Amino acid sequence: MTTLVLSPARIAADPAVLGAIADPDCSLAVWQRPGFADFTPLTAGSPADLRFTSTPDALGPDLARALAEADFGGGPALHAALVEDAGQLARRFCAALELARFELRLEVVRTDSCRKFHADYVTARLITTYVGEGTDWLDTEDAARVAAGDAPRRIHRLAPFDVGVFKGKLASDNPAIHRSPPIAGSPGGVRLLLVLNPVSRLLVDSPADGADCPLPPPPHLA
Repeated sequence: MTTLVLSPARIAADPAVLGAIADPDCSLAVWQRPGFADFTPLTAGSPADLRFTSTPDALGPDLARALAEADFGGGPALHAALVEDAGQLARRFCAALELARFELRLEVVRTDSCRKFHADYVTARLITTYVGEGTDWLDTEDAARVAAGDAPRRIHRLAPFDVGVFKGKLASDNPAIHRSPPIAGSPGGVRLLLVLNPVSRLLVDSPADGADCPLPPPPHLA
């Protein structure tokens, strides 16, 4: 496996790179992969965002049922392709973090929400974008510039279908710094975003928010 080391990220075209998130010096693990379907039809109309907890074994039927109930477009074949991919990602995410359960969020984003760079209040979070622009992230130097109130010199962006596991504040003093990309005025103006989180009451009970936006810190971290 050829891995590009670009602190704090580990980036490769091999899915095994996602396991690097367990390394203390890795804040972001990125699996670069080509697109394999046009998921744009899923965003047609007004499908309801999905948010539920599951296990790798139960996710297939859970997600298939949720897609139909939430009025996602695209038809059975496209639903099946997304369900299969989400199942693969859930298994890899749970293996990397040693989880038995996870929270899934599938969101259609049509606004410039959560445009500030931030770190999440999680141990780690998996994000992939099936439609639209991928998540923006910063290397160590530019993260420090933003923390000091300056503008970053270079913004990295995940490509559509790339899979990123972003280490959060609950696991590291040097978490991955990222944001939702601006999409106002872009062709299509929509993103279809899949997010996997470890299960916690903070995540499950908090109000819905932008999928790669920070949640309020727990009281002992405020």
